[in-house]
Amino acid sequence: MKRSLFSIAALMTLVVQAAPAQDAGISRGEYVARLANCVACHSIPEGEPFAGGLKMDVPFLGAIYTTNITPDKATGIGDYTLEDFDNAVRGGVAKDGHNLYPAMPYPSYAKMSDDDISALYDFFMKEVKGVNQANLPAEIPGWKSPRWPLKIWNMLFVDNDPYEADDDQSAAWNRGAYLVQGPGHCGACHTPRGLFFQEKGLDEGDSAYLAGAPLDNWSAPSLNQDVNSGLGRWSVEDIAEFMQKGINRHGTAFGTMVEVINTSTAHMTADDLTAMATYLKSLPAVNEKNATPYSYSDATVADLKSPFGKTGARTYFQFCVSCHSVTGNGYAPHPPLAGNPVVLDPDPSSLINLTINGSLRVYSGEYPDVYGMPYFRLLLDDQQIADVLTFIRSGWGNNQPAVSAQQVADVRAATDPTIHDIVILRMK
Repeated sequence: MKRSLFSIAALMTLVVQAAPAQDAGISRGEYVARLANCVACHSIPEGEPFAGGLKMDVPFLGAIYTTNITPDKATGIGDYTLEDFDNAVRGGVAKDGHNLYPAMPYPSYAKMSDDDISALYDFFMKEVKGVNQANLPAEIPGWKSPRWPLKIWNMLFVDNDPYEADDDQSAAWNRGAYLVQGPGHCGACHTPRGLFFQEKGLDEGDSAYLAGAPLDNWSAPSLNQDVNSGLGRWSVEDIAEFMQKGINRHGTAFGTMVEVINTSTAHMTADDLTAMATYLKSLPAVNEKNATPYSYSDATVADLKSPFGKTGARTYFQFCVSCHSVTGNGYAPHPPLAGNPVVLDPDPSSLINLTINGSLRVYSGEYPDVYGMPYFRLLLDDQQIADVLTFIRSGWGNNQPAVSAQQVADVRAATDPTIHDIVILRMK
């Protein structure tokens, strides 16, 4: 990371731009909690906000449950001082001294400013309702349970310095970099992991940063300028719209990104969304440096007329055409399949998962999105899904490799058939 002193403009951006949320009747601390999306991991749909209980798998170890971070003194963090709170959020060490698993994204939160940590602490101590709910024990075998190796992991892979602005960049770029790298912890999902499950990059100084990564039977896409499977064809306005609404002219949110939008980015100010988009647009292509940009072809339209000459065409006509059209451009508000980055992703995991299990729904305002992707787990077998996705990935100029029935079977076996349920998590 490039190190420099804060410019006056950048410092004022970081300190002041969290405040506009107060115009909507929330405190700065609550706004920071939205930026960091604390509610998404420390709540479950049927539980109290921030009382914990969400099960999270830890590779090769087992499972852990997120903890109660309400101000209850017996079971939560009510007896944490600001220093204790800071050590946990930015340092990954609980009040009693045990190391937290990096499922808690403290490698990203380490970049948060002192002021934001203080505001966040005030929010939890003064505005969140205390909930007396004991934390659930980890489901990790005893010989794997010692946490002292995490001290070594932290020494090797965690940068403990808060974000420092780059004076060669604009105030908007710096604000966006701070939000993406720090509280937004975008790299936790979108950056590939190394041998020891560390993020291969924590900022734009590493080409692997936000280059896309597999995630729980999804493929978290590239957030750099990869022209087909990344954001190369998206404008700043497209990116900001996607984070605010969960949909734009290129595609729609899916998987855990829906939760990010429902509980975090949809609540951000327009200035912050634009700042994040400005930063993301500055990241160069990694996986598709010399790729030919997607170009539409209407030849597939003929394949969707009887007698359906191509394998998968009949299934598409029966189950997909009413939303996504014969042209592949979709009927609004349904997303296009032609040129969609999810379709153009070399890893078809997300496309398979969406088809089998459908999508969580973006919740905007008072009404849920009723146009979400339905699930076809019960209607189509593995071969039918493989065939229709191969048809989609080869149609309208997409030109991507075929999907196999075995790939579909693997995702089907590994995923939860109730994923289509709406998830709404309350902050208060």
